[in-house]
Amino acid sequence: MQAPVDAQLFINGGFVDSSDQETFDLYSPYSGDLVGKGELDPYQSRHPNEAQRRRPTSAERAGEPSSHGQEKATHESDTLPWMSLFLEEDCQMWPDLPTVAEATSEDVDRAVAAAQAAFPAWCNLPPVERGKPLARLGKMIEDATSDLARLDALSLGRPVGTYFDAHYAKMHFNYFAEAAYPVGTSSLNTPGFVNISLKQPYGVGSAIIPWNAPLVFLSKKLAPALAAGNTMVLKTSEKAPLSSHLVATFLNEAGFPPGVVNIIHGHGLPCGDAISRHMGIRALSFTGSVRTGRAIQKAAADSNFKHLVFELGGKSPAIVFSDADLDKAAQETQNSIMFHSGQTCMANSRIYVEKSVAETFIKKFNAFASNRKLGDPLDAETASGPQADKAQHETVLKYLEEAKKTGQVLENATLPSENGSLFVRPTVLLQHPEDSKVMKEEIFGPVVAINTFETEAEALHKANDTEYGLYAAVFTKDFDRAMRIAKGFESGMVGVNCTSPTGAWDMPFGGYKQSGVGRESFLLSLENDWMETKSVYMKVEGLVQSTATTNGLGR
Repeated sequence: MQAPVDAQLFINGGFVDSSDQETFDLYSPYSGDLVGKGELDPYQSRHPNEAQRRRPTSAERAGEPSSHGQEKATHESDTLPWMSLFLEEDCQMWPDLPTVAEATSEDVDRAVAAAQAAFPAWCNLPPVERGKPLARLGKMIEDATSDLARLDALSLGRPVGTYFDAHYAKMHFNYFAEAAYPVGTSSLNTPGFVNISLKQPYGVGSAIIPWNAPLVFLSKKLAPALAAGNTMVLKTSEKAPLSSHLVATFLNEAGFPPGVVNIIHGHGLPCGDAISRHMGIRALSFTGSVRTGRAIQKAAADSNFKHLVFELGGKSPAIVFSDADLDKAAQETQNSIMFHSGQTCMANSRIYVEKSVAETFIKKFNAFASNRKLGDPLDAETASGPQADKAQHETVLKYLEEAKKTGQVLENATLPSENGSLFVRPTVLLQHPEDSKVMKEEIFGPVVAINTFETEAEALHKANDTEYGLYAAVFTKDFDRAMRIAKGFESGMVGVNCTSPTGAWDMPFGGYKQSGVGRESFLLSLENDWMETKSVYMKVEGLVQSTATTNGLGR
């Protein structure tokens, strides 16, 4: 069998090993198979059952002899022959697996140095020239949709049938390929001066992306940053580096000069911390937890006060009034919290239902949730996969144990208790105290809390009683009330008779309170997130006017 090429770091236009040869393990949350290995195997020693379990092959499902453990020919590839192992119909445990490089602080230094060297030429390119590789990359990502979907299914359990990420990425790269023209302003308001403002890139920027939607966040951060003229160092999540690594193999062919884009893999320590503290990085965009965001903010302040953009999660409410279309409200809200097994930042994890229709709504909600197919994320019919890893699974279970102490836990009895060790079936929590952990903290699983209200003011107060403020939704046929509630929500985004995900990617994305700092979107990202504003004052003696003329009295 052909030896696989490792999932290396992409620095300065080429793939390189970690400076100290460190690597880390990557496991399938569905099968437990090792899909990327380190030199050591600490996971297997801690969780031997998970490491040994694997998904049956098609031959085994058909009752034929298994070829598990035997050599299998790989497809030819000039860059990543190991990828073919994971893109086969039957992904098994292989005797030779790629190692996934663990970036060190020295590797961050290497990536930043490459980005610094590439910056002068890249930022001075005409915008139309910077846009060309962006457009080519978008097309290459679209062409690789099925491969990217399968890689995320294998590494984080995202069902391939729910995968819109490649289309989203293409949209972003195409948009910013055409939008790479920063606009300044001019002013004649100061007598004797012609004043202008310039929009200029920060220099070297960085992005730290989460595991739940790698390609979405890769494109959301890279596309505007590169269009603005920055060069970039992007750190993938240690839980899901494979799809981002595949994108890295496209960068040279797309036409990006060496050093313009650098993609590295690694944990928060040391890699993420080194990025946050690096004096050569002037802007950083992060999506992830509040705890990590706080650590990044402190590190940035302790170093060079780099410009920060954060999206830090939520505990998003939905309010359902008695006049709402209850079928629509139930279907939309259950999809919001159950999509990707509850592992999305803007999921409606709290629902407040007007008391008079609460029983009806809960029945409808449960009916929709019960019809979701849990199973193999590589099956196009699967609606919900497992939690992304053992740690996330255990976190959700701890919250469910806590919930049993504070209120009713209503599970969908029509669903099997287990489809795999890391599955959590859709779960409804009823009438839990507003100050309980399950009402205050982000669970990041397929768990929704449903409480009731009797007045509009009560509903809005309960919805806003949180330190998060990312997304909120209201369902009602009363337009005036919908507008009052939308204005009253303390959240960065509001759905009226709809909820997340909406697909309205042109609108500002971000939150109030601890849900983040700044906004990302087509319209705002280029200039607000990735460009500095410079005021230039040009004194023009010939424009100095007499007092009379200045006062509008002269002719």
